[in-house]
Amino acid sequence: MAHIDFTIEPFVEGQPGAHVTEPIAALAALGITAEFGAFGSSCEADHDMIPEVVAAVLKSAFNNGATRVNVDVVGAPDT
Repeated sequence: MAHIDFTIEPFVEGQPGAHVTEPIAALAALGITAEFGAFGSSCEADHDMIPEVVAAVLKSAFNNGATRVNVDVVGAPDT
């Protein structure tokens, strides 16, 4: 499994806009549960899903007004 963190801007405390909430919904449509955090969100995904997960977050965030998205993927391939 890989751990994927993503931070989406602009950040407005207590008022996440569609640029933040829609990527969470896009992941749910892929069967991925994301943890929504104060400074970013994260999820776990199989290694073969990494490109699809990252693409879903980026596409949904930018299509809904994001100005910046940081993505960090950590995890050794399953052996």
